[in-house]
Amino acid sequence: MNSADSAMNGKAKVLVIDDQPSIATTMALIFSKAGYECRGVGSAEAALALMETEAWVPQLAIIDVQLPAMNGIDLAILLQATHPDVRVCLFSGQAATSDLLEAARQQGHYFEVLAKPLHPTVFLDLASSVVGDAGRSIDAPH
Repeated sequence: MNSADSAMNGKAKVLVIDDQPSIATTMALIFSKAGYECRGVGSAEAALALMETEAWVPQLAIIDVQLPAMNGIDLAILLQATHPDVRVCLFSGQAATSDLLEAARQQGHYFEVLAKPLHPTVFLDLASSVVGDAGRSIDAPH
């Protein structure tokens, strides 16, 4: 299913990648209750597997910078190369993020990073700006 297919079924797709299961699960639940089709995974590898094996490609990927094997910045760079229509939002609670961002900038990749913790409405507002309210299911609260 591609972006046009998800728009036809009334739900935009959001993918949350965070190595803390409680964060990934909670954010996925918040997005789902707001009318988005959302999945939460715990690693870059799990996100890539989801997109490859299930052909489930989101309009928005919210990625923690500090992930177990492949870090979030490398995942964001890979997503932009392989799925240029996916909007990427990075977030982090780690001070070491600045070194990773600088390395990415030196390669010509520029990312904004939101600092943890964030209120869920920040992410919902971001999703709305990316896919618009039309991306939410009709029966979701507005």
